[in-house]
Amino acid sequence: MPLSRSVGPDGDLFLEFPADSPAVRAATHAQDDELTAVLEITDVAPVSVPHRIRGRARVSGWLTSVPGMAGPGRMLLRLETGEAYVDDLWGAQAVEPEEFRDAAADPLVGHEAELLQHLHAAHGEQLGTLCGLLGERAAADCAAHRPAVVPVALDRLGLRVRLCERDGGCFDARFEFPEPVRDVVELRHAMHTLFEAAAH
Repeated sequence: MPLSRSVGPDGDLFLEFPADSPAVRAATHAQDDELTAVLEITDVAPVSVPHRIRGRARVSGWLTSVPGMAGPGRMLLRLETGEAYVDDLWGAQAVEPEEFRDAAADPLVGHEAELLQHLHAAHGEQLGTLCGLLGERAAADCAAHRPAVVPVALDRLGLRVRLCERDGGCFDARFEFPEPVRDVVELRHAMHTLFEAAAH
């Protein structure tokens, strides 16, 4: 596990490790030889819900050390992106290195875990009303069985919830915002609009 990771302007990953870690030793000993490596990332929902893994990603490429760029007792390694692959709630696909380089972080990414936990803890009743937006059959099922509605993902485009029945069956529903939100202030307005629509 890297201590930290960041993406450089060219789409390379910079990974900080303890200086005595196996990854650092391998990269240091490889020197001029190409050392191939794969970084695997697992995205876990920050709320307790069945099937909690939201996605997995792999970035593979070539690993080299970047001396002098990390604090004492640490070493920075550079993973030059060769291939990337994502399998998540939205589907599975390969990501070209140029796409990876040019991708922008979602504006809510730094707040998502806290926001989902707040929704789950403080707005359970309002989340339950979202059943009314699922169409006649789903809304009737919700009224009859009262599934647990748990928020599992939030981004600038919308909210995804997981509805879990008492028998253990679950399904996801996604509610798109009328337009992408740019910050938490716009998100509050979008969520208010969504809950208002569900209440009528």
